[in-house]
Amino acid sequence: MDTRRMCANCRAFITTNDKVCPYCDMPVGPRAIDRQMAADAMSGMIQGDRFITSVILLINVGMFVATLFYSSNGRSIGMDPSGNALYAFGGKEGYAILRDLQWWRLITAGFLHGGLLHIGMNSWVLWDLGPQIDEIFGSYRYLVIYFVATILGFAGSLFWTPAILSIGASAGISGLVGAMIGLGTKEKHSPIGRERGRYVQWAVLILVQGFIIPGIDNAAHIGGFVGGFLIAYLAGSKAHARGDDTFWKTAAWVSVAVTAYAFFRMAEQLLARQ
Repeated sequence: MDTRRMCANCRAFITTNDKVCPYCDMPVGPRAIDRQMAADAMSGMIQGDRFITSVILLINVGMFVATLFYSSNGRSIGMDPSGNALYAFGGKEGYAILRDLQWWRLITAGFLHGGLLHIGMNSWVLWDLGPQIDEIFGSYRYLVIYFVATILGFAGSLFWTPAILSIGASAGISGLVGAMIGLGTKEKHSPIGRERGRYVQWAVLILVQGFIIPGIDNAAHIGGFVGGFLIAYLAGSKAHARGDDTFWKTAAWVSVAVTAYAFFRMAEQLLARQ
């Protein structure tokens, strides 16, 4: 490996190990190529189109671990959080939302999971589909799609089964599938338009599983589909966007702020239960 380099001040040849030029006593910084390699290595850890997906997954895992600890109550930790823990951490429950006006549960419920299989399956689908949404719609639209789909999903669940505790990222994930269908409907002659049938099959499969497997909240899935479809149809892909993204940037930051506030209210209620 060639360790020679040139001092930017006196133009003398020195080595990459020199921190100070031995000829002119000027400090020597890292080579541009070394800085670029470091930047490339850092960006490779989390690719740009996976950043939002990675953040969502980290929150999901963090919440899952927290509910497991809460469920243990000082005893050994199991692999399935209790219903009491899921309620305490913001699961959707009609009485709390309608009587106590805890609307924030429509958001926090989307980051909770009932077991390893539940979070494992949702994480797998989100890791696969999320980057596609990010690449096609851009990060701002992605955030808005996921946010609206989660809220409408659990709003649908609240309307259809108000008394049942409901949780899971599948409302937001259904919104991502709905977004692909919505974009394919709007841009019929685009590559996504030609792939629309595949995402319709995904949607049908999710709904059929919901009808067959007990305990799955299909109302949340349908609400999520509707939310994702509507936002994608209105927004379109980033490749066909007209003008700047000011509206979607603002909507995305509002979504992040409201989600953060929902988690704050959840933590506030959680502390009040102690």
